[in-house]
Amino acid sequence: MLAGAAPAGAQGIALTALGDSLTQGYGLPEAEGFVPVLQDWLRERGHDVTVTNAGVSGDTTAGGAARIDWTLADGPDALIVALGGNDLLRGIDPAASRANLDAILDKAGAAGVPVLLAGLPAPGNYGPDFKRDFEAMYVDLADQHDAILVPDFLGPIGEKATQGLSLADLMQDDRIHPNAEGVRQIVDAIGPRVEELLARAEP
Repeated sequence: MLAGAAPAGAQGIALTALGDSLTQGYGLPEAEGFVPVLQDWLRERGHDVTVTNAGVSGDTTAGGAARIDWTLADGPDALIVALGGNDLLRGIDPAASRANLDAILDKAGAAGVPVLLAGLPAPGNYGPDFKRDFEAMYVDLADQHDAILVPDFLGPIGEKATQGLSLADLMQDDRIHPNAEGVRQIVDAIGPRVEELLARAEP
């Protein structure tokens, strides 16, 4: 059983976050990673929920598709899917990324597990067609699978970047992963959408 998974017989909602290093909490003490901070945020608002960390650093959408069967075998009541950042870093064809995410959402749907799909904006260096196709896949798949869409997992950081402001207070030195304050702001932004997801879940 993954760290943070609910013990057998536990009440409440079991929420699993399937993702990469952004979900896993790369470079941070465990308590400051996305999953424990999100769990604390939700519990402080009265939700009886346990969030399981199914984030694997370096994972692509293909890795997520390969892991979805045993992720669902744990019996989550709801699922956050936050994958695609490493596809971007590797310049993987968005058509392949779309197919992998589609497979993940198909299996979640077949299991009756509601999903929040968290995307990322694509940089312009791969060209306008890549950027259009990559960003559109999240919108299209969320619509097709009736998933809750968060277009930019790193929303608060992206907003600050578009304003031309320094990200030093929100990012680790690698300028890829959020620091503890960045995680807190991400959770504050995504938290209400996760609450919508919990409302769809049946423990």
